[in-house]
Amino acid sequence: MAVGKEIKTQISSIKNTQKITSAMEMVAASKMKKAQNRMLASRPYSEKIAKVIGHLAHASSEYKHPYMTTPESVKRIGVIMISSDRGLCGGLNTNLFRSFLKKVLAWQAEGVEVELCTIGKKGTSFFKNSGLEIVSVLTDIGDTPHFDDLLGAIKVMLDRYDSGELDQIMVAYNHYENTMTQVPTVKQIVPMESSEMEDMGHHWDYIYEPDAEAALGALLVRYIEALVYQGIVENIACEQSSRMIAMKSATDNAGDMIQELELIYNKARQSAITQEISEIVSGAAAV
Repeated sequence: MAVGKEIKTQISSIKNTQKITSAMEMVAASKMKKAQNRMLASRPYSEKIAKVIGHLAHASSEYKHPYMTTPESVKRIGVIMISSDRGLCGGLNTNLFRSFLKKVLAWQAEGVEVELCTIGKKGTSFFKNSGLEIVSVLTDIGDTPHFDDLLGAIKVMLDRYDSGELDQIMVAYNHYENTMTQVPTVKQIVPMESSEMEDMGHHWDYIYEPDAEAALGALLVRYIEALVYQGIVENIACEQSSRMIAMKSATDNAGDMIQELELIYNKARQSAITQEISEIVSGAAAV
């Protein structure tokens, strides 16, 4: 029964793994609910400030902020890449990276250079050897990120845009549709896309205090921070959903493997018992 002993050891090992994946599934389900609530709570703010910015874009102010002005040509794009710090969340990060790299190839074919600000350990490790320049790194933001944690990384990209080193800034993240669906998204945030401005059904002008330049500068920076923050909380909700599904799948697969191994063990045990009986009967007949 040496074979049977090995199978029993394997079954015991898989059962221990199944306990771990089942526990991780329950933890992810708990965190997923909190992440979804955080994401849904932040959406109204980001949607409302986007509407305000849309009205400002159509205002007849003599001053036009650089973040609202489309450059004549695009030679260099900066991308804020949002990924998870931890793995075991299925193909969440891989799908985002693949989708983004397709865009990178298209940009490079047009002679456009790309540089990255990576948020999350997975994105940092993946793009470290990709040939793309990483100008800023932010990791270990946890499951409850705060605006203050993001300001440094965002400021690096905005400073490079203000100095003319970048012509566009984009943010890449996983958009949360539902528990089963996470959509890789690459969205332009600077300068504002014309599609966002055209969604307004009506427009009005504003009176600025102290002046348009100061007011718009502060508001547009806050708008960009809100977009990046929304991308992060969306990605965290996607991460927990994907991890819960991955751990549930692993738990179910472990159960299937245990059933198959138990069947193999029972067959091996039955075969050994049959052989022993046959040997006893043969010995008795010989006597």
